[in-house]
Amino acid sequence: MAKNNWTREETIIAFNVYCKIPFKNSSKTHPTIIKYSNIIGRSPSALNMKVGNFGRLDPELKKQGIVGLGNGSKLDEVIWNEFNGNWEKLAFESEELIAKFQNKNIEDLDDYNIDDLPKGKDRESIVKTRVNQNFFRSTILSSYNLKCCITGLSIPDFLIASHIKPWSRDNENRTNPHNGLCLNSIHDKAFDKGFITVTPDFKVKVSDFFNDYSKDKSVNDFFIKYNNQNIVKPERFLPSQEFLDYHFQNVFIK
Repeated sequence: MAKNNWTREETIIAFNVYCKIPFKNSSKTHPTIIKYSNIIGRSPSALNMKVGNFGRLDPELKKQGIVGLGNGSKLDEVIWNEFNGNWEKLAFESEELIAKFQNKNIEDLDDYNIDDLPKGKDRESIVKTRVNQNFFRSTILSSYNLKCCITGLSIPDFLIASHIKPWSRDNENRTNPHNGLCLNSIHDKAFDKGFITVTPDFKVKVSDFFNDYSKDKSVNDFFIKYNNQNIVKPERFLPSQEFLDYHFQNVFIK
């Protein structure tokens, strides 16, 4: 017998999954689809279809000629409109629901490693920060198909979800996937320190700082050869030109 219509809670979790999985790779056999379908008690096929329904609402996919499934519910549109752009709310609320479906508190999930944290408000704040950081990383890496947007490196342990507008300078966009780039750990460090940037037209710019090291082969291999190269754009959540311009004007060492 077919299961009842999707609930609001199930649909929020489905939107969480939509953000965490490369859209082109979504299928009923994908481990992430299977994991979360088991959590909410839906079949992998049903969850995969729901991810496809969100795909049809994403204008960035449409621009690339990628279309989701043709049919979807009014609830899909309601959840999309409520949470698309309200990323901090989506991150924490959806992860709380994932815990709830497993009869757990969010603090009990293995992803956050919070056993040694202090009690009280400090603990609550740290838990929320870790939840949001984890969501941001998952969303950025999936959007770039687990590849550094400069080098194409695809070893997940070496990849960082880098904030374009630094975390410390913008409280409102810490979880915004349009404020992120997928970089390998070396280029993440260089980007954070301003030795490289990505311009608003999505080109890598290398600081003149490296001119004094131009005879160093490793500097050429790691940095100089990428100057003026286009980054590989993400499947979704294109970096905001406003944030890129901020980094270029305020962080980049010209």
